[in-house]
Amino acid sequence: MKVPRAYQLGVRIKDGLSYTFIGFREQDVSSLINFMQKNLGISPDEKQLSVGGHNWGGIGIVGSMLTFMVESKQAFEVSLADVSQTQMQGKTDVRLEFHVDDTTGANEKDSLMDMSFHVPTSNTQFPGNENRTSAQILWEAILARADNGSGSSGEAVVTFEGIAILTPRGRYAVELHLPFLRLQGQANDFKIQYSSILRLFVLPKSNNPHTIVVVTLDPPIRKGQTLYPHIVIQFETDTVVQKNMKLSRELLDEKYKDRLVESYQGLVHEVFVKVLRGLSGAKVTRPGSFRNYKNGYAVKSSLKAEDGLLYPLEKGFFFLPKPPTLILDEEIEFVEFERHGAGGASMSSQYFDLLVKLKNDQEHLFRNIQRSEYRNLFNFINGKGLKLMNLGDGQGTSGVTDVLQDTDDVAPDPHLERIKNQAESSEDSDEEDEDFVLHKDDGGSPTDDSGGEESDASKSGGEKQSSKKEARSSKPPVKRKPKGKDGEGSGKRKPKGMDGEGSEKRKPKKKKDPNAPKRPMMPFMYFSMAERAGVKDSNPDLAPTDIAKKLGEIWQKMSTEDKQPYILQSQADKKRYEKESAAYRAAAPVDVDAGSGNASD
Repeated sequence: MKVPRAYQLGVRIKDGLSYTFIGFREQDVSSLINFMQKNLGISPDEKQLSVGGHNWGGIGIVGSMLTFMVESKQAFEVSLADVSQTQMQGKTDVRLEFHVDDTTGANEKDSLMDMSFHVPTSNTQFPGNENRTSAQILWEAILARADNGSGSSGEAVVTFEGIAILTPRGRYAVELHLPFLRLQGQANDFKIQYSSILRLFVLPKSNNPHTIVVVTLDPPIRKGQTLYPHIVIQFETDTVVQKNMKLSRELLDEKYKDRLVESYQGLVHEVFVKVLRGLSGAKVTRPGSFRNYKNGYAVKSSLKAEDGLLYPLEKGFFFLPKPPTLILDEEIEFVEFERHGAGGASMSSQYFDLLVKLKNDQEHLFRNIQRSEYRNLFNFINGKGLKLMNLGDGQGTSGVTDVLQDTDDVAPDPHLERIKNQAESSEDSDEEDEDFVLHKDDGGSPTDDSGGEESDASKSGGEKQSSKKEARSSKPPVKRKPKGKDGEGSGKRKPKGMDGEGSEKRKPKKKKDPNAPKRPMMPFMYFSMAERAGVKDSNPDLAPTDIAKKLGEIWQKMSTEDKQPYILQSQADKKRYEKESAAYRAAAPVDVDAGSGNASD
């Protein structure tokens, strides 16, 4: 076949496999033809390449090769041995999905993931009938040859059905073949060569009925444009299974002696790891000597606004489940313990951050670690001989404890000040509710208690409402005048803000008292101040409004337990506000003019 800038030679052998050689010169063609006719007794067929760009034509299936023909010219061909699954879409479409493994998915910049053929009901190449459409006949022809070439190894040695995989997310049937691992799901299908498996990690969750098994790959698998160097599998810890290996006794004795046995029975994650280790030869890593304050294997933290677990291992750190991040000790330049973000003293006293800087200048910041984890984590890291840096002074480990204990000299944060200023400016829009101070123009009016926050009223409503009722009760009753003919003293109330002549007078805006206590902030405000920097670093292209929207989405997905530190901050701030408000009201002078019956400041 004549192809761009060269000639191509295709050879198909008797077992159905095809080989393609490219790069022949035009003068080589006649020599090749003569050689084959003389030595093999075969005259090569000559094919023409379709370059018209048409996407309609016919399909030819010979052996394991599918060829798409346009006007008797070959447009392209694919190997059905690379097809992982094929399915009908409607009554007229056939969809092919291709294997993604270390040879086709990760080393190539672009890979063929799927392909669809539309087969009209009037198709004559694959004539249908009442029971089967033309598309279904094509689908059955492809299905009979798909994954039956060099990429197949026959029946799986063992299969684990309905396994939950966190990355790439989905529920898969995990098939362990002799040369490869296959993940088969409803939407995706992955084929992974055992040669690409670097290591297996078995990481139990503390106080949780699940155990995580991580399969680390190099090169990674690909899903679309996303690469996955770690497959994160979640097993139910207490599930017991029994699996029989579909291997002959000869093969077990010759190739897998001391690596596999005929049958396994035990916890599902242990059986999976034993079989995978026996087939792939990969080493297994489990938690070492580290224990958290509850005697677990990991500490709760967040990375790039994602909550997860940080596992301190003997030779590194592993953050799971998303994004799965493996950090080896040999890659680390130093480790820092930091105060927690911009949450203020109360936040720093309960949580801290752990900064891990790598030798390639990359940094990983693990946030929101409970203070109770500090001692065990510090002793473990220090015992491994990693370089520990204190926040700001670079004096090694001498002042690490002080970083978490001294919370009085927190550096001012410009974003924190901006958030507080915005909160104060929002108070100015409803100044009648700032503090209850009787005024001669609106003494005891219903507007005095209409603008307070519901959260404040729910916490201290009894005290506040009783004080307001007492203030109103001190006002002498006002007798209504009988209705007169001239309108003076009539029962009709004048519109608010109107004088006797009907002209409207706007009530002057009351100036805010600079000595009045500042209102408490809601839990989300504390969360926003603590996490905004991390979200901005992870999404540098987002506008400020989009960052606020992103923070709101994260807040909605958080559990009540994760929101607890911010709720505690808000409650502490409310107590501060109630105490300062009581002192402010007690210090405010109130004079009663008995002649007029009105209260004035």
